Amino acid sequence: MARLAHHVFFTLKDNSPAAVDSLVADCQKYLDDHDGVVGFSVGRRDTDLDRAVNVKFDVSLHVIFRDRATHDVYQTAPRHLEFIERQKENWATVQVCDSLLED
Repeated sequence: MARLAHHVFFTLKDNSPAAVDSLVADCQKYLDDHDGVVGFSVGRRDTDLDRAVNVKFDVSLHVIFRDRATHDVYQTAPRHLEFIERQKENWATVQVCDSLLED
């Protein structure tokens, strides 16, 4: 069974340090430690890396699920939905990249 990588890139309407800190903290509080999560990280864009190929965003979230089924449960989990409600008003864009991982 293939693991599923769920990568989310947030661009914020207000990308002040306080707003970025709030999003990072809420990712850590609401999106980690779900059943089936085998890898989790969240961080800020490294603005020193500014090549033409670099995508511009403010915060990136990376969650690796044991399989597609645990990802699907996560999508409707109460803590995930609470995270969305808390943060969605400040999202200018959200890009999601999901992929099946090969060993």
